[in-house]
Amino acid sequence: MKIVSVACGILLAGVASYAATNWVVGLNGGSSGEGQSATISNVTITAVAAPSATSLLYPGGTGDVVVTISNSNPYPVTITAMQLPTNTTYATGYTTSALTTTQAGCLAATPSDVIWNFSTATSGSSHTLTTPLTVGASGQANNPLAVTLTNDASMTAASPAACANTYFSLPSLTGITATGGAATSTTTPATDAWTS
Repeated sequence: MKIVSVACGILLAGVASYAATNWVVGLNGGSSGEGQSATISNVTITAVAAPSATSLLYPGGTGDVVVTISNSNPYPVTITAMQLPTNTTYATGYTTSALTTTQAGCLAATPSDVIWNFSTATSGSSHTLTTPLTVGASGQANNPLAVTLTNDASMTAASPAACANTYFSLPSLTGITATGGAATSTTTPATDAWTS
């Protein structure tokens, strides 16, 4: 009798255990988790001397503009267009590539007659890059993307003689068209342009 009772007890315990492990548990509606998006920081475009411009300015001609683009965002930023100041907003001339000492007689107010190529009478005119530029995530904040903008500066025929053998700080851009998100970074140094 004792043996039968023990056997029945073991059998019942096994059945209860088996039944408990096969209970189906569902999920309450609205069950969720929390995430957070990153902030958006502006990129910085800076005039630099290296790599040096290949195509140089002369009266009635166009020349290269060299910049670096820094991105402090934790994700890549792809730039597809630049917005320019007016075609009467002139560059300031400097004696060296350090852009610290202005060139007498070749200032924005003189004027130098050096402008962004294809700028118009309207401030903020947008000009699409030939190839989108993707500036890498925050790693490129300290190692910016160097870009030569081919023939994107213009010197009018009225530029004064004082502007010969001069380095120019082009007028500030008014904006960019850019998006943030996963993309392959452009290799530095890069060459790009807008052509209209």
